[in-house]
Amino acid sequence: MHISHETGEPPGWHDYANCLGVDPDLFFPERGASTREAKEVCRGCVVREDCLEYALDNGEKFGIWGGMSERERRRLRRQRAVGRRGDEAAAESATAVGGG
Repeated sequence: MHISHETGEPPGWHDYANCLGVDPDLFFPERGASTREAKEVCRGCVVREDCLEYALDNGEKFGIWGGMSERERRRLRRQRAVGRRGDEAAAESATAVGGG
């Protein structure tokens, strides 16, 4: 097992990220500035999904995470919430039909 030299801990997803060593300012552009370069770094990243889930789980409001801007992550959170509500309604309906 590989051990991180900085923390003495086993590596986490971020230890494999394409952005490791890249200037963090690239991922936190000024309002209205292009996010293209940051998203390009994310494009082929092997931990892109982990990064995105981290941002979603932790409510990251700023920056590019997992190749998505905050606006894109907000849209994804809404889509997931709608999907969960649909799943819950279907489960309730199935229980009611089955006599619960």
